Amino acid sequence: MRDGTIKRLLGTELPIIQAPMAGVQDSALTIAVSEAGGLGSLPCGLLNIETIVSELATIKQATDKPFNLNFFCHEMPAYDEQKQARWKEALSPYFDELGIELKSSPNSATRMPFNHDIADAIEPFKPEFISFHFGLPSRELVARLKQWGTRIVSSATTVEEALWLESRGADGIIAQGFEAGGHRGMFLSDDISTQVGLAALVPQIASKVGVPVIAAGGIADNRGVEAALLLGASAVQIGTGYLLCTEAKTSQLHRTAIQSDQSSHTALTTVFTGRPARSIVNRAMKELGYMDSPAPAFPYASIEMGQLRGPAEKLGSADFSPLWCGQNTSGCQAIAARELTLLLAGKD
Repeated sequence: MRDGTIKRLLGTELPIIQAPMAGVQDSALTIAVSEAGGLGSLPCGLLNIETIVSELATIKQATDKPFNLNFFCHEMPAYDEQKQARWKEALSPYFDELGIELKSSPNSATRMPFNHDIADAIEPFKPEFISFHFGLPSRELVARLKQWGTRIVSSATTVEEALWLESRGADGIIAQGFEAGGHRGMFLSDDISTQVGLAALVPQIASKVGVPVIAAGGIADNRGVEAALLLGASAVQIGTGYLLCTEAKTSQLHRTAIQSDQSSHTALTTVFTGRPARSIVNRAMKELGYMDSPAPAFPYASIEMGQLRGPAEKLGSADFSPLWCGQNTSGCQAIAARELTLLLAGKD
């Protein structure tokens, strides 16, 4: 019955989704996981439309297996001059330290939400599967995707979010446990105290919704996969485990941090983008504050932080880099994504 659910929802042989990880992967990882029998994902939140179309064409040429496109669907807040000014003031000592000039423009913010222009561009491809983060786009856009036959899932960090997603047409729910790396998918509340671990979240969501549940957060090996399925999930989504794979574009500084004792200390922070996201703790997080930083709203905090990251990395420092990572790096291996996918599925 479980295998049938997987094939109906994902169209894959294995109950493994590779989590979309913006900034550390491109279509190479997507293709490798899909070819292995899992569901490879392409993160589109940082890509312009031209690049999305190019990557889609590359994937379609390389594999006939199902794959996932992932988009953000947040509401873009107004650019707040006062908050941005406070943020610039907080970061100015670092710009002085690196000897670079701070430049700022509200038009330079990346991470744009899914919209009809993007839908127009991907419609010729009729994507089989799309996942969202931070809720769902408008009912009109959801209906448009459904007309293509596209299956839609989105992240929920609470039971309330899962019920909200199901009521608005989600075909599956990604239950994102507190352990997960990268951005929290929370969208009905900004109260971090509502966030719980995977072992508590999955059975609660599974008992309340009628659609398949996908477990995400802290799953590092086949034992974790099997445990998540026993808790009521139909599949799992794994990101951190793939960060060291040969097809990933993870930087050497990021890889070194994952392979070091530093990776045992991760925390949620708003300093990199303005939204809570789990990263390996570094200097910026310690000095600017984790969740109480003066960072402006998502995605505007990244305008200035991004300017610090490049010059610092050239000096061999990850002080200002978002080292996205979950709480469990025990499954991270510098091997091919195909091999890791089969290991996760117990096919070694």
